[in-house]
Amino acid sequence: MEARDESVSPYAHHRATEPPIPPAHNHVAHMNQTASTDESPAGQQALQHIGHDGHSGPDNPQPHQGGTGMKHKHMNHGDMEHGAGHGGHDHGAMIADFLRRFWICLILSVPVVAFSMMFQELVGYQLDFPFREPLVVVLASFIYIYGGWPFLTGMVGELRTRQPGMMTLVAVAITAAYTYSVAVSFGWLRGMDFFWELATLIDIMLLGHYLEMKSVAGASRSLELIVQMLPADAHKVEGDKINDVKVDTLNESDVVLIRPGERVPTDGEVVEGDSSVNESMLTGESIPVQKGPRDSVIAGAVNGEGALRVRVTHKGEDSYLNKVVRMVEEAQNAKSQTQTLADRAAGWLTLISLSVGLLTLLAWLISGKEVSFAVERMVTVMVTACPHALGVAIPLVVAISTAISAQKGLLIRNRTAFEEARKITAMVFDKTGTLTEGEFGVNRIKVLVPDMDEATFLSMVAALEQPSQHPIAQGIVREAKKRDLDLPGISDFQSITGKGVSAMVAGQRVLVVSPGFLKEAGIEQPHDAFGSGAETVVFVLIDDQIAGYVALADKIREDSKEAIQRLQESGIKVYMATGDNQKVADAVAKELGLDGVYAEVLPDQKVNVVKDLQKQGQFVAMTGDGVNDAPALAQANVGIAVGSGTDVAAETADIILVNSRPTDITNLVEFGRATYRKMIQNLFWATGYNVVAIPLAAGVLYPNFVLSPAIGAVLMSASTVIVALNAQLLKREMK
Repeated sequence: MEARDESVSPYAHHRATEPPIPPAHNHVAHMNQTASTDESPAGQQALQHIGHDGHSGPDNPQPHQGGTGMKHKHMNHGDMEHGAGHGGHDHGAMIADFLRRFWICLILSVPVVAFSMMFQELVGYQLDFPFREPLVVVLASFIYIYGGWPFLTGMVGELRTRQPGMMTLVAVAITAAYTYSVAVSFGWLRGMDFFWELATLIDIMLLGHYLEMKSVAGASRSLELIVQMLPADAHKVEGDKINDVKVDTLNESDVVLIRPGERVPTDGEVVEGDSSVNESMLTGESIPVQKGPRDSVIAGAVNGEGALRVRVTHKGEDSYLNKVVRMVEEAQNAKSQTQTLADRAAGWLTLISLSVGLLTLLAWLISGKEVSFAVERMVTVMVTACPHALGVAIPLVVAISTAISAQKGLLIRNRTAFEEARKITAMVFDKTGTLTEGEFGVNRIKVLVPDMDEATFLSMVAALEQPSQHPIAQGIVREAKKRDLDLPGISDFQSITGKGVSAMVAGQRVLVVSPGFLKEAGIEQPHDAFGSGAETVVFVLIDDQIAGYVALADKIREDSKEAIQRLQESGIKVYMATGDNQKVADAVAKELGLDGVYAEVLPDQKVNVVKDLQKQGQFVAMTGDGVNDAPALAQANVGIAVGSGTDVAAETADIILVNSRPTDITNLVEFGRATYRKMIQNLFWATGYNVVAIPLAAGVLYPNFVLSPAIGAVLMSASTVIVALNAQLLKREMK
């Protein structure tokens, strides 16, 4: 069969003027190459990376960052030497260590509290025996050293980096309480010890830390589950043999067998077999996707009813799953503007609490109160004012929102851009591949020959178009395959340069031609051939008589209209900037109800569109998928790349839509607003209670009311728990 001459398109004079549609790179298999510098292999090592990331050793302190396995500036767990040193422990071991310390100290606190003379006076009972006081000192000393060790070593780490924070406050408070109580017990100072308050304070602080770290671990669990979806073994095809090997030993171009019900071990391309593949945990798409030869598959997806042979295209560390994990971690670890605000607030609160604590001590001493009372007030101020909740207020929200977004098909590369999605007032869409599917699809078929059905007509046209790689020809062939049509044999194939193709089918000369061919041949076009300005029409002639036509268009995505309506309902103006001709652009804009359209624009002109809107005071988001969209994506306040597009677009964008669904953009705006709202709520809960608690701790209502160190610790821990629970509520808001 003679190949068709594609040097000049048979439909050149009526096709769209938009630059050629780039090959639809499956971006989920090429995601963010710059994020691939982390060489941690797939599976368990990637999971281990999640648990370790952010926990620097004592000699390598890092600033406070959110993320999986995050390290807190004000809760410097990485600097704590739990037991034999904590640097090599994972986040789970750290949580278990805090819980163990809490239970041991709680048990020892029972006799310390029961034997305390101050507590006995408060409750109204008397319990005294020889060596009571030395026993209390020994038990309290153990609680101070063992239970307080994380806070004492944390203080050392904070002072080493010259960033005193929450650990410094707690360490100073418990040290002041312990030192004063020991001095009283040995008769060096007059007054009453408050070992029982020291013990309960440490218990509450350990419990608060445990609950907070448990919440952080919960926020990271979704990423761990993603990594656990990677199987450890694969069935490698080697000639006539199939050998089970470790996934991390596979190389590109290796072929693996995936049996029904098994998970795909690595990104690859199907070379043999047909099956439906469930990618819901990866892309959020609930309907299984049919896969056949030349289709791509993603590591972690679940194979359906058929066996597949897949050629490896990406090794473990370069797989889509690992890139998702790394991108989410990077986004979580990136400091946003809100996080910076929280850090500044925590720093100031640390200085304020230390200063107010010392001033409280001096004020009560100068007023003539006994030393024990003045020290107690100082300790209570320091404990109550600890910015513990503030240290976790933003990171928890960041960890949760980023992980949920990834599950929903939004990969966030820029945290600040994600939060600022709430400010968007103008959204600019590219057309081809973004609002539309990026490939021609059949809209209408009209058969004008009596006794010929549509299936026969379409199979005849597809048979002629099958040799061609032209987008219109491919669209017709796809439609025939979709309908499972058998294509007839053809002979004497000829290409009519710039006009169409012809061939003999069942003894008849059949032509598939452009409107221009009909005009030159003097054949009248059917009056109903052209419906929408967005359509391209090819006509079919059988033995020089018009037999019908096929109308195609770059199909608008099913959810484009819904996405635009939702954006407009939220007060956002929606525009389209496309290289396509004005007629096609206007037709698409009319169908979707856009607020404005920019047609026949080149890449540098798309940038100007964004700049012009920004000059008008608009906060602009740009969404695109092609290389020609990259400059505009970089210029926009928020750049959004469609996941099915090119790597260049994704590298430039702040956020990537894995599923290429326009409605995900509306989710992005809603998620950004919900995330920011939750951050502000947490900042309020983390700091608001100090306005009331610090004055009460200093004793402004004395003698009517005195806030004890233990109650101060309860208030501080309660604020942390409230912040953690409030952050978890984000899961409901982002459903």
